[in-house]
Amino acid sequence: MTSRLDAREAFVWMWLPGATDPVVAGRLDQDGKRLLYTYGASYRRRKNAISIYEPELPLQEGVMAPLNGLSMASCIRDGSPDAWGRRVIINRLTGKRPEAAGVPDVSELTFLLQSGSDRIGALDFQASATEYVPRLAAQASLAELMEAAALIEEGVPLTPALDQAFHHGTSIGGARPKALINDGTKKFIAKFSAANDTYSVVKAEFIAMKLAVACGLNAAPVSMTRAAHKDVLLIERFDRTPTRDGWTRQAMVSALTMLGLDEMMARYASYEDLAELIRHRFTNPKATLKELYGRICFNVLCGNTDDHARNHAAFWDGRMLTLTPAYDICPQGRTGNEATQAMLIKAESRASTIATCLAAAPYCHLKDAEAAALIEHQIATIAEHWQSVCDEAELSPIDRKLFAGRQFLNSYALEGLNSHKALQDAFGDTRDALIASGGGWQ
Repeated sequence: MTSRLDAREAFVWMWLPGATDPVVAGRLDQDGKRLLYTYGASYRRRKNAISIYEPELPLQEGVMAPLNGLSMASCIRDGSPDAWGRRVIINRLTGKRPEAAGVPDVSELTFLLQSGSDRIGALDFQASATEYVPRLAAQASLAELMEAAALIEEGVPLTPALDQAFHHGTSIGGARPKALINDGTKKFIAKFSAANDTYSVVKAEFIAMKLAVACGLNAAPVSMTRAAHKDVLLIERFDRTPTRDGWTRQAMVSALTMLGLDEMMARYASYEDLAELIRHRFTNPKATLKELYGRICFNVLCGNTDDHARNHAAFWDGRMLTLTPAYDICPQGRTGNEATQAMLIKAESRASTIATCLAAAPYCHLKDAEAAALIEHQIATIAEHWQSVCDEAELSPIDRKLFAGRQFLNSYALEGLNSHKALQDAFGDTRDALIASGGGWQ
């Protein structure tokens, strides 16, 4: 059991741009509490080799320690399983919930080696430097998802991914149950409703993602379905491209990585610092800054306060960064009106208000009038598409009442907004219309 829980080394395999098969790029070694990385000489000799990410792991000879006092390179941590994946791995290896008494520590290398191979981005982790053996247990086909109820009734075993999501989501607890789905021409992340949900969390995310696209933001395509009496949100993956020879994978890094931080430092993550990186290291910086600003504003308007730095990402081509489509735009439950964003918006302020958004406009190279027009457009678009998107989601009257004016267009967003009468009026009129349409939050 100890060896499975406390791996000491792992080999990093990488899909190079346009490739459908991975090559071994280097090795991770445990050194006390740190993970050290070394590129393989054969990888460095490749003409098409790129770094995993710079400045963290530049393509050079020798052993590299994590920067900024981190325990591991953040670009490697980006490939590690999320909270749900970690709970599944701990449960599989120990038979217990992660918070149960007596659960041994699981090393980060173990999480890398025990998680599925079709992870986000272009990396995978193996025990061998010469033989690549994919771990596909976390996947299911779209047909298997849709047939899950019939399979359960017939007593036919589900794939491990679907079994965990359908049967063990509540018993394992923690983050939302999910699975990777493949329909042959597209790949999806499936997020499942949970038995202890007090409202339809997956439908809230569906509505927010659809409204983000309607507002002109670049967001991942989503769809809703039901399987085995559960609501399921399907989010189309943008890091995979099908070809005649197989799937290519795009390298990605999170904003947390770009900012040189880890989870313990996430509270220091700032949109202002991310904008500075966009100006100097991103393709098409002017358009990207406007897109980033639109996402900040929309998060405030839709109640997505979970906009932490791992919920923003960029593609990495070995030289430049390009902002990925938006994902994980999920309105959060609120116990009061006052709210704050996970990332700092302007200086030390993270208040979920339009006034804070307007204060952030200059670092995204937007004038005050341009920023106000963008926000007003988003408010008007939410109003225009609210009914149709809620109908598409088949949102219940109870949840429609909860979302309107509570998660979406909460009155706290107007706090401190004194100099923009037009914005105040547009917000108030739209919020009133949303509430009136479904008897929403007062």
